[in-house]
Amino acid sequence: MGYSEKSLSLYIAHRIELVDYATAIVGDRARGEDVVQEAFLRLDAAAAGRTLDEPVGYLRRIIRNLAIDWIRRRSLEGRHVTDTRDVEGVAEDCPSQEDVLAHRDELRIVLDAMAELPERTRIALEMHRFDGFKLKDIAAHLGISVGLAHALVFQGLDHCRRRLFDGS
Repeated sequence: MGYSEKSLSLYIAHRIELVDYATAIVGDRARGEDVVQEAFLRLDAAAAGRTLDEPVGYLRRIIRNLAIDWIRRRSLEGRHVTDTRDVEGVAEDCPSQEDVLAHRDELRIVLDAMAELPERTRIALEMHRFDGFKLKDIAAHLGISVGLAHALVFQGLDHCRRRLFDGS
């Protein structure tokens, strides 16, 4: 008799006991039966061509491992997909119309404030904030000291902040 026949005999003799064991771990009888069937398939593949001393014990270990893997997978999936009622709480990739309008207003205020700056201050601020230049590069471009470049950037930022927070 081949091992598949032994496996079938083992399955018939211990099925109910093993399904109860799996169900106790996963908490669902149907899933417990699935785990036991998967375990028998793995047992059959693992035992091909050799005899196992304790096939029921080996089978229980396979069932336990499969059940724990299933619980872990379910737990991970639960972190990513919650109840469908929570869909409203999921953040959107794009801002709301209200946020867009508010940010447009803020941008308009900042651009108006920058237009009010003396040319050298505006250039220093644009180079630093928009183009990512370092203060030494701004100083070299404008023919001024690094300290003065720093002061111009600070003055420009301060003016824009005041205009933005004053709302005018």
